[in-house]
Amino acid sequence: MSDVSELSPQELAERCAAALFERDRATRHLGMQILRMAPGVSVLRMTVTEEMLQGHDTCHGGYMFTLADSAFAFACNSQNAATVASGCSIDYIAPAKLGDVLTATAEERSRNGRTGVYDVRVENQLGDLVALFRGKSYQVRGPVIREEI
Repeated sequence: MSDVSELSPQELAERCAAALFERDRATRHLGMQILRMAPGVSVLRMTVTEEMLQGHDTCHGGYMFTLADSAFAFACNSQNAATVASGCSIDYIAPAKLGDVLTATAEERSRNGRTGVYDVRVENQLGDLVALFRGKSYQVRGPVIREEI
């Protein structure tokens, strides 16, 4: 078995994502899938289901926020330092509809000490922009990977 310190940054990001995903019941419950991981980057996908529709027959903004927030979480935890949100905001650009496949791409913009800033683009299956999210992170104590691998 190798020590976490022996992993490449890419391997570490992938292992952190696997460990976090295993414990993240909300992300799994909504059917999200991790498509790509890299240090400071994540790409997640979710399909809009009937249960996600609000009164105007479009995807409830809370579900789009949750997808973006999950992508943000995986990106800011990709370096094996347990990190949480200290603030988030979202701008809804276009509606998402039943059956749309939404992809959230989170990218680290800055990381300094215990804080970071991440931007997330949410697009539908046609590549149309649906939402823009910005998350601010704060590193807490402990690692993401809880034991030696």
